[in-house]
Amino acid sequence: MSGLLKFITCGSVDDGKSTLIGHILYDSKLLYADQEKALELDSKVGSRGGAIDYSLLLDGLMAEREQGITIDVAYRYFTTDHRSFIVADTPGHEEYTRNMAVGASFADLAIILVDTKQGVLVQTRRHARICSLMGIRYFVFAVNKMDLVGYDEKRFNEIRAQIDELSGELGLPNVKIIPVSATEGDNVTKKSENIKWYDGEALLTYLENVDISTDHNEEGFYMPVQRVCRPDHTFRGFQGQIESGEVAVGDTIVTLPSNEKAKVKSILIGDKEAQQAKIGQPVTIQLDKEVDVSRGCVLAKDNKLPISKSFTATLLWMDDNELTEGKDYLIKLGTRQIPAILKNIQYKIDVNTGEFIPADKLVKNEIAVCDIVLQEKIVLDEFKKHKTLGELILIDRVTNMTSACGVVESASVDESKDLKCAFVYGNLKAKGDIFEEYFYNIESMTVTKTKPTGKTYTIGNEIPVEGVSYHYPDSFDVIVLRDRVAVEIRDRKITAIKPLKDYEYTGVPVINGRGFELKIADKQQAEAFLKELDALDGELTSAFFNKWAKFETYRSIVFQDL
Repeated sequence: MSGLLKFITCGSVDDGKSTLIGHILYDSKLLYADQEKALELDSKVGSRGGAIDYSLLLDGLMAEREQGITIDVAYRYFTTDHRSFIVADTPGHEEYTRNMAVGASFADLAIILVDTKQGVLVQTRRHARICSLMGIRYFVFAVNKMDLVGYDEKRFNEIRAQIDELSGELGLPNVKIIPVSATEGDNVTKKSENIKWYDGEALLTYLENVDISTDHNEEGFYMPVQRVCRPDHTFRGFQGQIESGEVAVGDTIVTLPSNEKAKVKSILIGDKEAQQAKIGQPVTIQLDKEVDVSRGCVLAKDNKLPISKSFTATLLWMDDNELTEGKDYLIKLGTRQIPAILKNIQYKIDVNTGEFIPADKLVKNEIAVCDIVLQEKIVLDEFKKHKTLGELILIDRVTNMTSACGVVESASVDESKDLKCAFVYGNLKAKGDIFEEYFYNIESMTVTKTKPTGKTYTIGNEIPVEGVSYHYPDSFDVIVLRDRVAVEIRDRKITAIKPLKDYEYTGVPVINGRGFELKIADKQQAEAFLKELDALDGELTSAFFNKWAKFETYRSIVFQDL
């Protein structure tokens, strides 16, 4: 038997999510006799003329039955001869997107239903994007209601093209597309005689056999500490679940963020002693000496985990109140809860097109990339590298309600690093500190940078060409080297933001993303510059900057007492 599969069903309103899962339970003989009888009786007064309404198995709330839609997340556990399952049936209406995100946070696989008559909708895109954000790597697009279009292969292929486009846009790694009819049972638990042109397996057969296992051991052992166990003065153990790798008695581990080293004295799995433990096991680890470890710390071995006070995250805003920059929250990340300030919003992501949109506030169900500063340094990492150390929620400090969920996109240990995207347009984003100020501190004899209030600019915006320590011409081009983006500014307004490969020199001054002059005076020099840049393959060197960049043309360093 394959391992447990946790999956979610999602899609737009009335796409048939509850009906699909209800049909699986009914066809697989997974109902008690009284449940089956109650379903048949309830169906007689429903909207299907006495035919069984499978959605009633999951739409349990009175409000859901009255409206004919799912509002809350309904969890069901069931087992077939081949596998055990936990399914979360989630609401399709946009108003309840945050409920859907809660269901997605636990799942390994997502079934996204697409109505054959409507095709891929905005809500379909939103749910696919949120599932991807939550780390789901396996997707099944169930093209439902095939019976309503006469099981037409041409219509299915049209929708498959839409799904392929969406999958490419989001970079979904594992996608399966299956034509089904949830009400009639076609391709739900067994192959349909009505869809003979489809040569793949039925939905349940695919779910029973899909392999969702991944290799978690490539970066060594780590365990976030959930609890410090001290039953008496002779024993002090650190409890938690191993999230990666394995550990054995005698191993030398590092405690983070304190960076102390100690050896593993003993390992308990439950109340039984063990010589070693591996990923997924809840354990109690005793060390051979006293170390500075409490809830929220991490035990690690052969693993380089970042320790940071500031980071960039993608957030799904779930609060009825707007999100504004500068507000403080409690953040729950890993096993740590700590005060944090949402420093700025880099940009929103349009759920329909995927475009980046400059923003200074968020409303419910919007997705944005934001910069967050913590009260102190903690262990965290990019979500794509370490899921447990990269998933988070924001908690309102007044109401104690969950305001947002999200994932860490980049961890930064350098608080002076500018995480703000200076320019965004469509799917292009370019970081830069072109508007930062440079000061020379007389007392410490050091040069420091001061960031102004962060703002993101796009086509049509007017930019500040003059600050305390910089003065740019009214018309110039910006080449953001690391992001390979070119920005054209004419009469202080942004007229174009384009990939660097599409850039052509037009005779105006050229400046890099930090505000330094680039020594480009004609097309030949521009071509030579871009050729050298390509040859470096992202590894920018001091020799390259000494040859092509000049600091003092548009910038200066201003003396400062403090």
